[in-house]
Amino acid sequence: VQMGGAKGFSRYEHLMFRGRGRVLEIVINRPDKRNAVDMTLHAELARVFIDAANDPESDILVLTGAGRAFCAGGDIAWMQEGLEDPANFRKTAVEAKQIIFALLDCEKPVIAKVNGHATGLGATLALFCDVVFIAESAKIGDPHVSVGLVAGDGGAIIWPQLVGYARAKELLLSGDLVTAAEAERIGLVNHVVADDQLAARVDAYADRLAAGATQAIRWTKVSINIGLKQLAHAVMDSSIAYESLSARSDDHREAVAAFLEKRAPSFTGR
Repeated sequence: VQMGGAKGFSRYEHLMFRGRGRVLEIVINRPDKRNAVDMTLHAELARVFIDAANDPESDILVLTGAGRAFCAGGDIAWMQEGLEDPANFRKTAVEAKQIIFALLDCEKPVIAKVNGHATGLGATLALFCDVVFIAESAKIGDPHVSVGLVAGDGGAIIWPQLVGYARAKELLLSGDLVTAAEAERIGLVNHVVADDQLAARVDAYADRLAAGATQAIRWTKVSINIGLKQLAHAVMDSSIAYESLSARSDDHREAVAAFLEKRAPSFTGR
């Protein structure tokens, strides 16, 4: 779906684009599934930040979700497919790295407009953006472990950088979500905004950057990201490999079955 000045983005099924001046908004668009990530969307996320980085029409990017959620992480139906065909996870593992590296490599500032819950990969996407604005009613967290998976798609990298190791471990090992206010208090996000003011606040910040010295702003981001990129390259292969291992565990299989059968999972540690 193309909207506004978003030329060259017609090859996307689950992402929508809105151009406003030199600002390009990328909208995760599966609102009926709380913008959960399926195989198609995962593949699109692996290339969208490269396409957006190369887009001549924009200097600033905004990432958000359609409807009430930002992104609910991995779609359970997609996880079920992964259990039936492990080859799916090999493709997913390659794309998972592409998503993170493309976000970190993108020279344009990327602002997260977290309009609703951001969980799992949804939280990872938001937190790898450069500045995060979150709606007051939204929650954010990385509950990979609650579906029997390792928090391997980037959470293990970014959370300790933002909130320190102690808090990162506490939250990633429990899989608990935190409120927007708590996320701001611990330094996970930049700003909590009243739901009805979120769009205006993000637009104002995006416009301020768009009116700035583009090269100076881009290369400042690039300079800041050097350390993060080194860290991501050091950690990502191993964390994705561990997540791939956990995807073949009895506990993950049980978590998926429990979700589909609408009951609590009973983990055995296997």
